[in-house]
Amino acid sequence: MTSLLVGTPADPTPGDDAPEALRRGAAGVLLSNWTGASTVPSRGLYPHQWSWDSAFIAIGLRHLSVRRAQRELETLLHAQWADGRVPHIVFNPAVPHDAYFPSPDFWRSSSAGAPAGAPGGTETSGIVQPPVHALAAWLVHLADPEDSRRRGFLPRVYGRLAAWHDYLTGPRDLGGGGLAAMVHPWEPGMDNSPCWDGPLRRVEPAASGSYRRADLDHGQPSERPTDLDYGRYVRLATDYRDSGYADAGTAHAFAVEDPCVNALLIVSEHALARIAAETGADPAPHRERAARLTGALVARLWSPEAGMFLCRDLVGEELVPERSVAGLIPLIVPGLPGEVVDALLATATGASFRLGEVPMVPSYDFSGADFDPSRYWRGPAWFNTNWLLERGLRQYGRTVAADRLRSAMLAAAGASGFAEYVDPFTAEARGTRDFGWTAALALDLLVAAHEGGASAPATGDAAADGAVTGEPVGADA
Repeated sequence: MTSLLVGTPADPTPGDDAPEALRRGAAGVLLSNWTGASTVPSRGLYPHQWSWDSAFIAIGLRHLSVRRAQRELETLLHAQWADGRVPHIVFNPAVPHDAYFPSPDFWRSSSAGAPAGAPGGTETSGIVQPPVHALAAWLVHLADPEDSRRRGFLPRVYGRLAAWHDYLTGPRDLGGGGLAAMVHPWEPGMDNSPCWDGPLRRVEPAASGSYRRADLDHGQPSERPTDLDYGRYVRLATDYRDSGYADAGTAHAFAVEDPCVNALLIVSEHALARIAAETGADPAPHRERAARLTGALVARLWSPEAGMFLCRDLVGEELVPERSVAGLIPLIVPGLPGEVVDALLATATGASFRLGEVPMVPSYDFSGADFDPSRYWRGPAWFNTNWLLERGLRQYGRTVAADRLRSAMLAAAGASGFAEYVDPFTAEARGTRDFGWTAALALDLLVAAHEGGASAPATGDAAADGAVTGEPVGADA
């Protein structure tokens, strides 16, 4: 395994200090943000452990310390609820409650009763985030399989990951069509996306004096959600908490099927099949579930007219017309129909997202009425979504486009100080700096570039390997 610990870096290209400087910078962010058991996204704005952040962070940490990457995921999974949900925040008890809102005293997870069953002794939120975790666990295993087997890493996490997927495909199949639904805009991860504007109009905001926005202590108001939207977020979270975090059989003012969430679930289900085989369990149920989910994704969320996947509003019973990067992320799913792949690539390179023309793909349609290059998830480019797109491009053989995007991401990560997100036109830093997943994914891309390919070796079936390793399965164009 290539060692990238500070002080023992991989050999840089002779005469080229830029990759080594970027490597050291990314490692420095991850080491600084490490708390002893997990990694905070940022020391100021996000001082706890976040679910999908930790999955992306583990993918980068594996290049620094496999054991630290293992611990990152295990710490998160030890906060899993009895019903299988993996909470979107695991709170650090050493952080004062007023440092972040909503804080533990808002969520009251320790008093959440059966069947949800939050863990005793650990305070968490009650909502979830996208399921990147099985993919991350498999990539961490591949970084040093001998150490992983010696420490029993995969056997320890397999049951928890399987329960997590059971929760998403069981209680969270609110639409009855086989896909996981999200019940709060924070759950799909793209909190402030214009995709949620329509569904949120049904929600009466919480009174402004009933909470305090700690996020504005660390971020520019022009880059953060508006007070109106934030009030609606608080109302939804309050109602979900007061329902005992009930899912099926409960009325939800906000319920959506998101293409990015379900694409990640499919890819993680493929990874879970690999994990099952490695641990001696039967991989067939996971492969079968991945196939069912892929069929449901295309049947329920594909829009030939839009040339991309769209979110489905389960309350309004219609596809949401807004076009966000979430609708391109299914390129990471193996085995999509050829016409779907072709249309996705045409949309990605077209006027709405301009892949190959701008440094990084924006989070929202350039031509959309609500596009804003600076405001949270309403236009800025994010490193995790572009990392996923890079893998999708590479999987379907578009290596030239993937290489170009990878180079642009690496340049933007270093120049922006590992910013949370960047202006999609200029790659100028936006949000907080020294952001965990930006550093982690830059490190992963650097290793892939150094090794001349994808971020991990293939392990068998071509289509499934494309999903879990990023190896190409088609011809370049």
